[in-house]
Amino acid sequence: MKKKKVANELSIAEICFGGNVFGWTLNEKESLRMLDELHEQGINFIDTANSYSHWVDGNVGGESERILGKWFMESKKRQDVVLATKVGGGMQGVEKGLTRQQILDGVDASLQRLRTDYIDLYYSHHDDLNVGIEEIMGTFQELIQAGKVRTLGASNLSKERLIESNQVAEAKGWTPYIALQPLYNLYDRETYESEYKELVTDKKLAVMPYFALASGFLSGKYKTAADLEGSARKMMVEHYLNERGLNILDTLAQIAQKHQVTSAEVAIAWLLHQPTITAPIVSATNAKQLQSLVRATQVKLDSDDLTRLDGSSQWK
Repeated sequence: MKKKKVANELSIAEICFGGNVFGWTLNEKESLRMLDELHEQGINFIDTANSYSHWVDGNVGGESERILGKWFMESKKRQDVVLATKVGGGMQGVEKGLTRQQILDGVDASLQRLRTDYIDLYYSHHDDLNVGIEEIMGTFQELIQAGKVRTLGASNLSKERLIESNQVAEAKGWTPYIALQPLYNLYDRETYESEYKELVTDKKLAVMPYFALASGFLSGKYKTAADLEGSARKMMVEHYLNERGLNILDTLAQIAQKHQVTSAEVAIAWLLHQPTITAPIVSATNAKQLQSLVRATQVKLDSDDLTRLDGSSQWK
């Protein structure tokens, strides 16, 4: 798979695999098999978090990182992976927050679960407005200097806090955030395009959007409330079932038929055609879905396709 350079340090695949499925919709055995298949397909960029997947009954958080750590140990392929994880989210026994001690404890716990001594891209998962920016960025700098972290990213930070964080880092000679992980897909466009797009262009930030398929909605799998019954994603998808959402699905289906691909592949291809997007975060639970993700990177949308998709999903 084609690779992209980020911050002159990280050579990443053009799609990032979302590791929230490890220990959630994939059990340990299935997750290890999926990691083998990702390696075979050349998808070397994997995103997780210390809190994944605490929302599953019986889980406490850290399950995704533990599974990744087991795969690293058994496969001996840690050096082949660009690993992203996060700190700042809550989980059993760990409060949500970004104090100096929470970051220091969080990175060490993640490294232990991951069975590695460094993280390639470390995100602040959720902002902590009770902690000063200098404390947060200064603590991250300690991790950089200790060799525990290579680069920094921000997820769920406001535009203002992102700007101020990097201003503080640059004034101090510290490492700034070089990546942003926002919610962005063909349906969820407004916040990113109105608040962040100009900033990431000006500052040349890498952008790795999560929920690239709107929790599976853009695959076309869910078109009615009945389709959601029994789904683990029901609460995440039902708000997309409206006139705009269904119009997007119709357009995706038409363009998918034109290119002889799936709606999901067109939705991912649309993201890959956006000039500010570096690598969408996508997930799969079986080999067939994974092959579809790979095919999505090869879909070439023409100007008419892009105009129709933009029109059906316009938010202004």
